[in-house]
Formats: sequence, C-alpha cells, structure tokens
Amino acid sequence: MSTPSRSSPLALTVLALLHFQPLHPYGIQRLIKQWGKDQVVNVGQRASLYRTIDRLLTTGLVTVRETGRDQQYPERTVYELTDAGRSTMRVWLNEMLGAPKQEFPQFPAALSFVLMLAPEEALDVLEQRAEALAQTLDAHDKSLAEESDVHGLPRVTMLEGEYLRAMTAAELDWIRGVTGDLRSGRLSWSLEELSGFAQSTGQQALTGRTSSKPDHDLQ
Repeated sequence: MSTPSRSSPLALTVLALLHFQPLHPYGIQRLIKQWGKDQVVNVGQRASLYRTIDRLLTTGLVTVRETGRDQQYPERTVYELTDAGRSTMRVWLNEMLGAPKQEFPQFPAALSFVLMLAPEEALDVLEQRAEALAQTLDAHDKSLAEESDVHGLPRVTMLEGEYLRAMTAAELDWIRGVTGDLRSGRLSWSLEELSGFAQSTGQQALTGRTSSKPDHDLQ
C-alpha cells in the first residue's frame, strides 16, 4: 500500500465521516450536507466523491465492508476506515490545521489586474462584490444562530462556519475601505501611465535587464 502523496478537503472529509461509522457514498454525501460541510467541501458533482473514494480504496485507506441491495435502491457498497486511513487522517488534519498553505483563489488574481479597468469601473464592480458579501455575511449569521439555537449543535461542530463568517466580514471591511478610497480619489490610476510602465518592464523582461526603479511613478 502507498499512502496518497497529498491530501484534499474531500478526502479528509470522507475519512473523518467513516471514522464514526461505515457508510456508502450516498450516505457520505447526505451527511456532508446535513452537517453543513458543503460550505467548505465541494460535493456538487457526485462523480468527484466516487473518484475520491476509489483513490482511498486503491491506497488502502478505506476498505469495502459489504455490498448490499434492497428493493428501493440499487446496489450500494459500504466502506469503512482502515487503520492506515485512521492514522493518515490524523496526519492530514494536523498538516491542514497547523501549516498555512499557499493557495491561489480567483479574487486576488483578479485584483492583481484590476488596473485593466478604469477607476470608476473598478468602483462599480467592487461595490457589487460588497453587496454580495453583505448578503453572504447575513446568511452566515442566520446559519450560525440556527445551528446553535434551533439544532443545539456544540460550538466545535460549527468552527468552520465561524471562520467563514470572520473571513467574509474581514473581506467586506477591506473592500469598503478600497471603494471609499476610489470614491474620494485617494486611489486612482491612469491607463496611459500603466501602459508605459507595462511596456518598460516588458522590455526589461525580454532583454533580461532589471531595474530597481520603474520608469514611471504611479500615484
């Protein structure tokens, strides 16, 4: 058996759920949604879940417990955690919790090229994002209140919800600061200046030369 070289949120989730009880794929998918883990794990397509289970099975982290069939459902394979899967789950969990990972989400990548828009265009699109984030923040607040007050779930089961709420609030606060600077003119740029800067640095890249200072000072 060879342990997978890298973890994934979905693989960790499968191992964690199988830690509590043997399950078939439909049961795993249903628990992910019932426990609200679909906020942090993408299970929109069941095929990705089956591929993950196959990989865990191939590497000996899970094993087939039984295959059953009844009149209402097609044949279902029930999986359970192996000792190797249990130890690997703890290794992955410690790594994911303790070591920040360099990730490449879409928003920072788009921000790095917001200069392609005119300042007024950037203001408009960022205000749209701020409005969407405000709605998401409200949804997080309602979800956390419902899970705590209505369902009586212990706080430790909702920590990812708290984290998502905190990250949403922080991003919303930052974007409101940027849009405020755009409205006041404290943040502005000229497409002509940026074009000159891009041409200068592009020429340096082609020739292999570097410069400690750009040819244009941007405000």
